[in-house]
Amino acid sequence: MKTKEDTLLMQDLLAHDNIQKNLAVPQLAEKILNRGEGVLSATGAVCATTGAYTGRSPEDKFIVRDNMSDEHVDWGEINQPIDETVFDNLLQKVTAHLHNRDALFQFRGFAGADPNYRLPIDVITEYAWHSLFARQLFIPPTKGELETHESDFTVISAPTFKADPDTDGTNSETFILISFEKRIVLIGGTEYAGEIKKSIFSVMNYLLPQNNVLSMHCSANVGQEGDVALFFGLSGTGKTTLSADPYRRLIGDDEHGWSPNGIFNIEGGCYAKCINLSAQKEPQIYNAIRFGSVLENVVLDPSSREPDYDDTSLTENTRAAYPLENIDRIVTPSVAGHPNTIIFLTADASGTLPPISKLTKEQAMYHFLSGYTSKLAGTERGITQPEATFSACFGSPFLPLAPSRYAEMLGDKIDQFNSSVFLINTGWTGGSYGTGKRIKLSYTRAMVHAALEGELATIETVTDEIFGLDIPLHVPGVPDDVLVPKNAWADKQAYVNEAQALAVKFHDNFSKFTEASDDIRKAGPVYKG
Repeated sequence: MKTKEDTLLMQDLLAHDNIQKNLAVPQLAEKILNRGEGVLSATGAVCATTGAYTGRSPEDKFIVRDNMSDEHVDWGEINQPIDETVFDNLLQKVTAHLHNRDALFQFRGFAGADPNYRLPIDVITEYAWHSLFARQLFIPPTKGELETHESDFTVISAPTFKADPDTDGTNSETFILISFEKRIVLIGGTEYAGEIKKSIFSVMNYLLPQNNVLSMHCSANVGQEGDVALFFGLSGTGKTTLSADPYRRLIGDDEHGWSPNGIFNIEGGCYAKCINLSAQKEPQIYNAIRFGSVLENVVLDPSSREPDYDDTSLTENTRAAYPLENIDRIVTPSVAGHPNTIIFLTADASGTLPPISKLTKEQAMYHFLSGYTSKLAGTERGITQPEATFSACFGSPFLPLAPSRYAEMLGDKIDQFNSSVFLINTGWTGGSYGTGKRIKLSYTRAMVHAALEGELATIETVTDEIFGLDIPLHVPGVPDDVLVPKNAWADKQAYVNEAQALAVKFHDNFSKFTEASDDIRKAGPVYKG
């Protein structure tokens, strides 16, 4: 609960002599260019760079341990606790720092497209381009909503304020602090705009389950017959790319809630990776990056200002933020019914998981809790090549509660709505990273289409001898020899060795889920080492 002192600090911040409130997109673009925060690309998008921090800083993220959070948060390496006094001291320092800036920018809007579950938010930034980012990623209010808007959570972003770990109690100059009691997110020392987006996602992952809503790190779309599909996966696995389907309407590309009424988008925009983006491979995303969009760490041609999406000199984690309406086929508002199909995406760097497999409910729960993928270069500081990782619920960095809480909710909903679940590998085939090749996007799209259209229901399958997964022997548009991983490897024994090593990693990781039932535990890889 906010104290009188907290309220006075916020009032002082909002009383800044030059605070710019809910500026329109053209106004923000003008401010960005005039202040030298970014340049205009040939497509009309604003292009900004983020300096040393080109990805999230998970080791610098903390949750304030107080009377409200103490018994609910799953404390540990991911949800690091920090003392209330540390937060209070930094809040005072940051507000004093911002009060001395030449201008501040305030965005007032919402997280959550369903009015029954949306969260009114304020985002206060010292950069105009961060305010434009927030405007495009969250849900702007109507004129009437703005007049009655009362924030329930505030994000304060001060990238030029750098903490002193020795005196401020942080791990570095960067900090992302969430206080559920004070309803404030405090960000400093990093210009990476993704921290703003993901901090609110963490907040929603704390609040929504308390209202019987499953919060999910997934994209979602809907077909011509009203059938809904979810795509789970960590950054770089293909959620945004695969949900932007010219034959389906987009609900959202990254964050959703599953309420008793159905699916709703938490955001109002998309935050797409731009690495190797092309009009041929991803036309919807490519064409969405126009005036009002924000390009992050994308290199421009110095003469033409054309974006070079193949240039990784700044980072491989190049990004574009744009509003949903920049996509041709969207659901308005971003709500839909209950999902018919759920797809787990993994970018397997070992090259041994099947490109597609049909999961039983128990296998779905096992792989949801496991959340296996490979961290791809640039998504976090220090990641320069794919690195095997297990991220519970395909989003553990953003889950304040225990993974079992989200998994139990998903299992109940799969039962209730009879959703089909598939595991799709968008990673490597024919060998591990460095030897094999990335699975062609055209093949992955064909597999997704077959899963969504029910074309795999009667196709013969074979059970993988190591992972225990049922692999379809034929998928329209995909060569048969791609479907069974072992067949794509020239060195069969090398495949077996890699697959067995990955199976052992699965079992080792799952050992921490002591609350999982025997049926779920037995749904993992057959090989145990």
